[in-house]
Amino acid sequence: MGDARAFLRTPREPPRRRPVDLRLRDWREVYEPLSDGRLRHQAARCMDCGVPFCHQGCPLGNLIPEWNDLVSRDAWFAAVERLHATNNFPEFTGVLCPAPCEDACVLAINSDPVTIKQIELQIIEHAWSSEWVRPLPPHRRTGRKVAVAGSGPAGLAAAQQLTRAGHDVVVYERADRIGGLLRYGIPEFKMEKRRLDRRLGQMVAEGTVLRPGVEVGVDLTVDELRSGCDAVVLAGGATAPRELPVLGRDLAGVHLAMEYLTWANRVQEGDVEVSPVTAEGRDVVIIGGGDTGTDCLGTVHRQRARSVAHLDIRPRPPARRTEDMPWPTYPAIYRTSPAHEEGGARRFAVDTIEFLGDGRGRLRAIRIVEGFRDEHKRFHRRTGAVEEIPAQLALLALGFVGPERGRLLTDLGVNLDERGNVARDENFMTNVEGVFVAGDMGRGQSLIVWAIAEGRAAAAGVDTYLTGRDLLPRSIRPTDRPIA
Repeated sequence: MGDARAFLRTPREPPRRRPVDLRLRDWREVYEPLSDGRLRHQAARCMDCGVPFCHQGCPLGNLIPEWNDLVSRDAWFAAVERLHATNNFPEFTGVLCPAPCEDACVLAINSDPVTIKQIELQIIEHAWSSEWVRPLPPHRRTGRKVAVAGSGPAGLAAAQQLTRAGHDVVVYERADRIGGLLRYGIPEFKMEKRRLDRRLGQMVAEGTVLRPGVEVGVDLTVDELRSGCDAVVLAGGATAPRELPVLGRDLAGVHLAMEYLTWANRVQEGDVEVSPVTAEGRDVVIIGGGDTGTDCLGTVHRQRARSVAHLDIRPRPPARRTEDMPWPTYPAIYRTSPAHEEGGARRFAVDTIEFLGDGRGRLRAIRIVEGFRDEHKRFHRRTGAVEEIPAQLALLALGFVGPERGRLLTDLGVNLDERGNVARDENFMTNVEGVFVAGDMGRGQSLIVWAIAEGRAAAAGVDTYLTGRDLLPRSIRPTDRPIA
């Protein structure tokens, strides 16, 4: 490292958030970049720790100390080469990943970790602005054809790796645009779609064929799919939503979070002028305290809701690590997202027991009770009065229970594991010869960094299956799990 004592002299400087009153007027991303000079000082905080636990915290195995050192020495071109060595889409993870690498940073034991995520993002942005990110088409073709079903981060990562390995790859997406949840699930203020579109442009230039508006198993039958390719990668995600089966669920005004977020993104794409599911002028309740819930919260603010309450059935997390979440695990601590900074009432340890109608089939309020969850995660109500919260819009952001059980999985005849995900072996192949699975469809609902890692690893399995060679990197196995 250029300065082995920089971490003692330089405090952590996270990226600034744009002022709330300004960012609520638009849909641009919240965070502002650091200057190159300040970022170099942040990269120099990487302490040459000898055993880089940040590697273990990152499913992609990003070479974090290496590109930190290169940035600190102003070697941006070399830094992006090291970054791309393990990650196809660092601009996606640079804005969307919760950065378990930072919690695994050795500095995080008793100080503030290196700003790894921001350094990663600005390395790739520097590369784009310098026109260093160019198509990398294969030198020769294998003549083998691969179909990828699903165009989220896992599917796109697998497709890019396989195309660069020389295979003819077609990506099928049932939505009208490529990107999966990156396109319609992630709000614009969290990731501007220009980041996605320029990567898709690179992939097309490399030779990957993108076919939106095609639902595999319906528009393209399984027999047609298998007859037209040598291998298939299933990367459709875990899109079956977890429901809330309480009285009044069928009232108008109660919606799944993904339905709400998709319409909001379609407004930003220019498809419609106003979302048919809007929070404007309404009292809104968001049920579910995860990332999807906070995505809804930021969207609700920008649609100018009258009021918003964000409910979580879990107790409020501790402010710091406890004995049961030691370093370098990713700690379940209290975190404040930009959306929470923008307003709304945040409540923990509450359960929704009923949606109340106005007599005309429309939502007017919800009923909740306070309580606690035991060691088996069962919720127990506390004694006391039931509380009623006014609401004309309720958004269910309760996560996902696995892949949809549609014709694709049924007609292929793939086996499911005990959790309801598509089962696979050590090479990411299902029980069906030549059919592989990557991302949330095989892993269950997880992080974008895991999706990209799985897409890369599944591509390695496919390439070996088709050619017998050991060409592409295998950073993870299907059984790998986060540090926990």
